[in-house]
Amino acid sequence: MMVKFFANEANSGYLNGLALEFGESTNAIRLELNNLSDAGYLIRWKSKNKIVYAANIKHPLFKLLQQIIRHHLGLEQIVSSVINKLGSVQEIHLIGDYAKGRDSGTIEIILIGQNINEDYLVILQNKLKKLINRTVLFYVNSTIPSNGIVIYYQNNPNQS
Repeated sequence: MMVKFFANEANSGYLNGLALEFGESTNAIRLELNNLSDAGYLIRWKSKNKIVYAANIKHPLFKLLQQIIRHHLGLEQIVSSVINKLGSVQEIHLIGDYAKGRDSGTIEIILIGQNINEDYLVILQNKLKKLINRTVLFYVNSTIPSNGIVIYYQNNPNQS
């Protein structure tokens, strides 16, 4: 559940939806949501007839928890590999299930930049699968969906 809420601060959920998503009973999900809310990690509000939960981005440990979750998912290894060997990468965006906080086993990433070495991406995909036990799919200079997460951004060095 921490992945759901801390991989992307825009993610939210409600009791029945989370129970379906995680394949757990509503009682188990309710207990965890209450514990996380009582500890201040999640905020909740009423929307129509549902109580909606989201990460408390004002919590003093929010950024640290987000870093831990992203490290757990292997995103830091991906970023360092991409930045060091792929050419001129200006942006890296996480999309798909992981952007929604679902640990589905397939990480989808959009790379924005110039002269990106796509041959190396194929090699990198195989290395990352062994390193983080997840499939990583890279898309180069693709359209970024609105629910994507920026995990790396660098101003273009050619701009003044």
